[in-house]
Amino acid sequence: MLETDHFLDIDDLTTDELETVLDRAAAIKAGEDDTRLPDQTLGMLFEKPSTRTRISFETGMTQLGGHAIFLGPEDIQLGHGEPLSDTSRVLSRYVDAVMARLFDHGDLIEIAEYSDVPVVNGLTDDAHPCQTLADLLTIKEAFGGFDDVRVAWVGDGNNVGQSLVIGAAMVGLDLTISTPDTYGMDDAVLEQAAELGHEPTIVDDPKAAVDDADVVYTDVWISMGQEDQRHEKLAAFDGYQVNERLLADSDAQVMHCLPAHRGEEITGDVLESERSLVWDQAENRLHAQKGLLVELLDA
Repeated sequence: MLETDHFLDIDDLTTDELETVLDRAAAIKAGEDDTRLPDQTLGMLFEKPSTRTRISFETGMTQLGGHAIFLGPEDIQLGHGEPLSDTSRVLSRYVDAVMARLFDHGDLIEIAEYSDVPVVNGLTDDAHPCQTLADLLTIKEAFGGFDDVRVAWVGDGNNVGQSLVIGAAMVGLDLTISTPDTYGMDDAVLEQAAELGHEPTIVDDPKAAVDDADVVYTDVWISMGQEDQRHEKLAAFDGYQVNERLLADSDAQVMHCLPAHRGEEITGDVLESERSLVWDQAENRLHAQKGLLVELLDA
């Protein structure tokens, strides 16, 4: 069992707990851990739609012997039909855990504050810790661990990137970041990584970031809800596309959390190439979340 009541950010886990979750996930994936969660129910709140998040959590609970209930925007009006606090209190009487995929991170914090059961962040505008679990599991599988592994983040300093910065610092990954000036990681996130003893390197030139990297990671430039910034962001990210030219002098493998906008932040030929870890990474959402749920709920 984890000491934390909720999983809202990657650093809600201690470094040892993070390693425990990853080890549990790997053991479940390998068929070496048959821990189950019989008769337990996960309530899933979706303000933002998702393919991977819904399927991986719902399938994961089924495979663990439990059940998941999907509540989308049309099923529950978060903070509108009733206060978030009331919704959270009631859900706590019905389910064993809550997974919420929301816009506002503050709403997630409020749900957790009034919940008597564990709350898991399935994504907010600030953080995506479940993705970081899958990312770290994928890197650990590909390289046998984290020692001497160099990761380059190229593109937007978004929620996925910010959770990765903290997760990388927790396990000691060497991380280099290359983003346009006005689209970098939050200063508070970089300061937190520094406090953990692994401040990332920031470079302006994406080519310099990837040349010595073992893994190059990118994500969409225009996230959900940012469609009105499309023209502005496409201009700002010129030169940051992960393509064969950028990777010409690199043997790095490539990661992307999906969905990918092929031809924008990454080209289709790179995504489909032998250097791509993307499909293993997507699969590992299932295994990482199963490891997390078991550690949160298996008394």
